[in-house]
Amino acid sequence: MSNIAFLGLGIMGAPMARHLLKAGHVVSLWTNTAEKARKLATEHGGTFAATPADAARDAEFVFICVGNSAMVEGVLFGSDGVANSAKPETIVVDTSTVSPTFSRQTGEKLAERRVAFLGAPITGSRPGAENAALTWMVGGDRATFEKTRPLMEIMGKKIYYCGGPGMGLHAKLTQNLVLSNILQAFNEGIVLSTKAGVDPELMLDILANSAAKSGLIEFKAPYVLRGDFAPNFSVKWMHKDIGLMLESGEALNVPLLLTGLTHQIFQNVIASGFGEEDICSTIKPLERAAGVQVRKR
Repeated sequence: MSNIAFLGLGIMGAPMARHLLKAGHVVSLWTNTAEKARKLATEHGGTFAATPADAARDAEFVFICVGNSAMVEGVLFGSDGVANSAKPETIVVDTSTVSPTFSRQTGEKLAERRVAFLGAPITGSRPGAENAALTWMVGGDRATFEKTRPLMEIMGKKIYYCGGPGMGLHAKLTQNLVLSNILQAFNEGIVLSTKAGVDPELMLDILANSAAKSGLIEFKAPYVLRGDFAPNFSVKWMHKDIGLMLESGEALNVPLLLTGLTHQIFQNVIASGFGEEDICSTIKPLERAAGVQVRKR
């Protein structure tokens, strides 16, 4: 069994940490909301940590699951950060979606302290985290990845080694690029057909049995039809990821014309007050403009 620090216990992080605890590992828990970490530690036999440095002090592996680059920077290099206490040869695994450049720079800074690093973003939203069915996209040293893989397998079903530092993040951003753009095509199509008078459930059946079949649509459409917009993956975090896609496209000299428009659509959804809701709520401003709601009849 391994000594593990798990930092960040939100929608994704909390169930991931629970799986590690249930597997018998010694897990030290930290998150910004101390009570959440205390509760998880009490209920599942983990150890509460007051700071990231405290959590990482005796850890062989440190998993980070937070929202953006600034949060990762604070957790690792802040006054109470992991870098102040981690032992040489500790492996830090950042599951957050950040820019590939930031991730590479983070690995370089940790290497100066003889701490290994993997940029290993995940996908699968809340259900994937809760059911230990996440997909991992890993960038970094291959040997470090192989040491860490058994722990990833506790939390996920598909694990892809994508190459050197930053490569897992390039893969994750590409996946989210396709996902976010498909979602907007679905929103426009289903609002159009519903306003024309086609029953939404019939339209979904047609899509599922045509060349337009999409796993994303089949997963998200039932939430729209029952008006359930509770966050599995919120608008604000996907909007952040789309911004990272555009940064990556600029750095690599790749025009991302459709993605630029999708970024503005997500910004409009946030401005409309739906930033904390699930990404399927991106349909709401379009419904409002069209004067129709796509719901189960």
